[in-house]
Amino acid sequence: MNNLTDKRRFYIYLGFAFGIAWVFGLIVFLTGGIVNSPEIIPGSKITLALILVAIGYMWAPALAHIFTRLITHQGWGDLNLKLNFKKGWKFWLVAWIGPAILTILGAAVHFLVIPNQFDPNLTVLQKMMSTVPGGKAMDPWMIIIGQVISAVLVAPVINSFFTFGEEFGWRGYMFPYLLRYGQKKAYLISGVIWGLWHAPVIAMGHNYGLDYPGFPWLGILMMVWFCLLAGTFLGWVRLKSDSVWPAVVGHAGINGIAGLGIYFASENPNLLLGPTPVGLIGSCGYLIAFCCIFFMTKRETAN
Repeated sequence: MNNLTDKRRFYIYLGFAFGIAWVFGLIVFLTGGIVNSPEIIPGSKITLALILVAIGYMWAPALAHIFTRLITHQGWGDLNLKLNFKKGWKFWLVAWIGPAILTILGAAVHFLVIPNQFDPNLTVLQKMMSTVPGGKAMDPWMIIIGQVISAVLVAPVINSFFTFGEEFGWRGYMFPYLLRYGQKKAYLISGVIWGLWHAPVIAMGHNYGLDYPGFPWLGILMMVWFCLLAGTFLGWVRLKSDSVWPAVVGHAGINGIAGLGIYFASENPNLLLGPTPVGLIGSCGYLIAFCCIFFMTKRETAN
């Protein structure tokens, strides 16, 4: 198929991916935003925004992928949905445990750089536990250990239902198209697009809250930065395994452990810096992974 047709398909895909997601984002905004969204069931803490973002927003790239193929009659022969365990088991393993290692590394560096934000008493976690029946009697460190085990063993499976919606689109459709311009450009362009796609939810307080200098633009910029780093990691495991699934698992792992550093932080840390991986310092683990992947990738010319 000629380049003009492929470009048309690419722009149609982006139109759907951004359009569907941002429509759901608008609905969230009009119904109270993320912070003031009404609960579906009173007392459940399951809000309308949570449902709309998890089902509508996060699945927009996958729907965009499907709609683009249907509208442009592209066919279904290159979905990259085979598991490819025999060929890519090493990259499955990296995708499974890598996010935990990179996230913990970033949080550790954050507290080394800003030691006054480290709270060895886990005050934030203890306050959270005090609201749960019997929570005061529980050892907060056992909660931390359980959280890490769950994040490594369980979260990559459970969260995959939601992250498939993004990865089937971003790494399943957009990234393969961008590879024609070379791996390095594909990593960079796909990361920036993925980050900008998050703009509406970032502007409503996702990841960074609503009260920080430069709101919401610095939050959006930081999200682009993180997506550039994490997207390169996810693109790499997808490329090396020749399958979308390791990227799905890796993304699920990131979501499962991203909040771990908050438990160790004093109250009201500057989330633009860390300790979560979406902060500038907290992202250093993913920055190391990005540098290893990016600078070890051979320079390529566009097709």
